Amino acid sequence: MRTVIFDLDGTLADTSADLIAAANACFRARGLGDLLDPAADALTAFHGGRAMLRLGYGRAGLPEDLVDADYRPLLAHYAAAIDTHTRLYPGAPEAVEALRAAGFATGICTNKPEGLARDLVARLGIAELFGSLIGADTLPVRKPDPAPYRAAVEAAGGTVARSILVGDTATDRDTARAAGVPCALVTFGPEGREIARLAPEALLEHYAELPAIAERLIGPL
Repeated sequence: MRTVIFDLDGTLADTSADLIAAANACFRARGLGDLLDPAADALTAFHGGRAMLRLGYGRAGLPEDLVDADYRPLLAHYAAAIDTHTRLYPGAPEAVEALRAAGFATGICTNKPEGLARDLVARLGIAELFGSLIGADTLPVRKPDPAPYRAAVEAAGGTVARSILVGDTATDRDTARAAGVPCALVTFGPEGREIARLAPEALLEHYAELPAIAERLIGPL
């Protein structure tokens, strides 16, 4: 079965404001105030919790060991308010539905912890649109290692040779290369069209374009 695997944060949904809020809660707990900006630091948010903590504590001139110390508190803050500001990108659920109607399998491969990812997609009302969900802690390795991607494809009922990855960062590009599959990168994330520097097989300007891109990159049934 032809399969389309999606990244979650920055690809299906804009989660940056809630992620930044969780990091700022950690900084406030240490009396530092809000060290990250929801708009200016959105790209860092899509690189994960430790990246946000590292940026904030670096700005404050504080030691790196605080990153590991505050990672679990960050996850707790995030879990408590996981969908306050998060929104699906326009047309995302409709595009997934169109793919499934055309006979594609669909799944998610994210570097968000699996439990948080499952909670979020349920709250967003899209859990039933995906046949698989592989998170950062589902396997011993995470993206850009290709193993989570392969697991997402297989759990969705597909084969890697007839699949593509839709993502938004260099991590997704590197994952696709490692798995030997095409990659479509969205241009509506923080990098905009600058993401073209990664030379993906396709740029996704709007989700309405995705079914045609999947047909082109994977080929007919």
